Amino acid sequence: MTLLRSRPHTDDGERVTVAAAPPPPTPRTGPLTWARDLAMGMRFAVGGGREGWIRTALTAAGVALGVAVLLCGASVPTLMNAWHGREKARENLGQANPPPAGDRTLLHARVGTTFHGTAIRGRLVRPDGAHPPVPPGIHHLPGPGRMLVSPALKEMLDAPGNGLLRERLSRYRIAGLIGDEGLQGPRELTFFAQSDTLREADAYRIDHFGKNWEPRPLTAPATVLVIMTCVALLTPVAVFLGTSVRFGNERRERRLAALRLVGADVRTTRRIASGEALLGSLLGLVGGGALFLAGRQLAPAITLWDINVYSADVHPTPLAALLITLLVPTCAVLVTLAAQRGITVEPLGIVRNRPPVRRRLWWRIALPVVGAALLVPMALAPGPIDDPLSTARLAVGSTLLLFGVTALLPWLVDTVVGRLRGGPVPWQLAVRRLQLSSAPATRAVSGITVALAGAIAIHMLLTGGQGGFAAAYAKSGRLPQISFWGHTTDWPQAERALAALRATPGVTSVRGVIDINAGRMPAPGRDTSRDMPDILALGSCAELRKLAALPSCRDGDVFVTGTARTSQTGVTPGATLDLNPPRGYDDQARTPRPWTIPPQARAARLLPGDDAPYPTRYDLLLTPSALTPAQFAEPALEIVVRFDRGTPDAVEHIRNTAARINPTMSEGSSLDNPHDAQYNGVRTALFVGAVITLLLIGAGLIISTVEQLHERRRLLSTLDAHGVRRATLGWSVLWQTALPVGLGLALALVCGLSLGALLLGIIGSGPVVDWPVVAGMTAIGGAVILFVTALSLPPLWRMMRPDGLRTE
Repeated sequence: MTLLRSRPHTDDGERVTVAAAPPPPTPRTGPLTWARDLAMGMRFAVGGGREGWIRTALTAAGVALGVAVLLCGASVPTLMNAWHGREKARENLGQANPPPAGDRTLLHARVGTTFHGTAIRGRLVRPDGAHPPVPPGIHHLPGPGRMLVSPALKEMLDAPGNGLLRERLSRYRIAGLIGDEGLQGPRELTFFAQSDTLREADAYRIDHFGKNWEPRPLTAPATVLVIMTCVALLTPVAVFLGTSVRFGNERRERRLAALRLVGADVRTTRRIASGEALLGSLLGLVGGGALFLAGRQLAPAITLWDINVYSADVHPTPLAALLITLLVPTCAVLVTLAAQRGITVEPLGIVRNRPPVRRRLWWRIALPVVGAALLVPMALAPGPIDDPLSTARLAVGSTLLLFGVTALLPWLVDTVVGRLRGGPVPWQLAVRRLQLSSAPATRAVSGITVALAGAIAIHMLLTGGQGGFAAAYAKSGRLPQISFWGHTTDWPQAERALAALRATPGVTSVRGVIDINAGRMPAPGRDTSRDMPDILALGSCAELRKLAALPSCRDGDVFVTGTARTSQTGVTPGATLDLNPPRGYDDQARTPRPWTIPPQARAARLLPGDDAPYPTRYDLLLTPSALTPAQFAEPALEIVVRFDRGTPDAVEHIRNTAARINPTMSEGSSLDNPHDAQYNGVRTALFVGAVITLLLIGAGLIISTVEQLHERRRLLSTLDAHGVRRATLGWSVLWQTALPVGLGLALALVCGLSLGALLLGIIGSGPVVDWPVVAGMTAIGGAVILFVTALSLPPLWRMMRPDGLRTE
């Protein structure tokens, strides 16, 4: 409707009616408008010919990689639950109230072993009746003298060079394979055997499989490692996703200028641009899901920290998958809108930057300062960090430090290149380009910086932890010896075991005694369950002389060692001890077995330098006639074997002998450091992941560089027409890439080393730097520069042609 406005009279007195201009239309907003504009942007993304599809494919590829990583990270809780769940379902190492022997019970014992540093899980059973319980993965129990093995253990037994392992398990014949439900993972080494000679003293009686227990809380190093892995993994992914949705920004802005020419307003163009990024992110979601499904098929071939799972175990929870599905497209739209606020799109193909805003330093430096303020107190006063507050401080502090690198890099690049003057022509071209616009380069380099800083920090943490374990094992394992513990019935049986071990190839010496726990007799008002037990050793005079200096010894003698505990617990001649003491604070009352120390017991002095891996300080030494093992509640034979390292496979021969003596004997040694393989596996995986991340971000940097070259194609053609050499422009591309990357690497080194030192302080370890790995990662980051330059040269040569000056 046209509004008429009357003016009473003109200068000559005529009355004139003038049509007033209509008010500007109110911009339409709402869900329908958003949906329409987003749909139009999606059509533009696929309707721009080959270039449009390439831009969309690049965005989808970048988003797909980020989504695949996010899905893998979200799958960790479920795969760990599945891994622990199968262990709980198949295990039962004793019940609080053991059932009586019956038709549905069996004896169950651990018989694991180690072969060349590799742990092998083993379980031995003896059914009490015709209907014993059966663990998952096993349809029925194997017969006496038979065993079921995991597929991986069968391969190991069949492999040449493992004859000693086949000899160790030769008393059991393979009767089949354990199913997947009975294995923690496809590469687990385990066996399940039946023995008709298994004794009650060596086993637990159970009536079912499946036992619930609360997992032990993670130690401080493990907690720090888990948190830092999540932070270092997700931070570069967030940066990479933000960079991926900006692929093709320059061409998109030219198209938006054409839309302004036909009447679209600024808000409409922003929504259309968001639609283009939205389509790429949606395609990336689909591609990321497909990449995740394909990648999880590799799970059975990967073992990290002894954790190996099936492909079906690797899946995110429905809530995590829904959040990723919703948040990734939303982030793509928000990043695009934020990018559009930094430019002004006008009609007639004009795209001009708004007046540059000076980069403020205070908030950029505040991020790492606040992060360090959260972590420094934890490093100065190390303590438990398994509480929610400490965990949150560690996660937030580490994230702020890493994001601080991302925030500081643009300011650092602008500050450095703003002060550069002079130099060769290629250098000046590169510096001038960065002075005009450094944002695209710094966005891509930020991902390299964050990934490298996080990887350096985690490698320092792993190196410190591995070094601590290596030092501990080097100290405790400086002597070539191995210990065994197992049930025995009498001293003659123990002597036969000692003789068999002395006849084993490579053995240099053997000592052994029968250990007995004793305690004070119960009395009114005395809670004996909280007393530390007295430790008694029974053995021949020859064996006791290896433990203490005896004045003289004959069978029937008893010796009091006079340790600091004996005067407190009443281990003195004539005192009465309980040979059936409680085993713990919550142990039920037991029937006491009193025994009086002979009044004629003499004093003896323990010899110094007991170098057993778990040295025991005995309070009382007894010879076999002084006390028979039948009077003990739980007599255990403890053996320490020393061997010659020069004898091939001496340790494996000793283990074979121990298995023949009693397969349920437990081994304790510091010969095999399992943490080396665990740490090496994690470090290798981390290094490979960091390399892949750097290469992916380098691909994004290539795309950004090629887009900048395309924007300057007319300028490049003009320079070519004026005789500028191609080598000059090639070197300018190299310096244009090298400057931001070099500054980013320096910033990453400072941040990574600082964060790593703080993390090592939190776990109570001194600063340790794995310089070869740090140098390798830095070198790879530097190689990205050459990689980007080499792949940018062919487009540069194509754009340096006279036909680039042609216009329409």
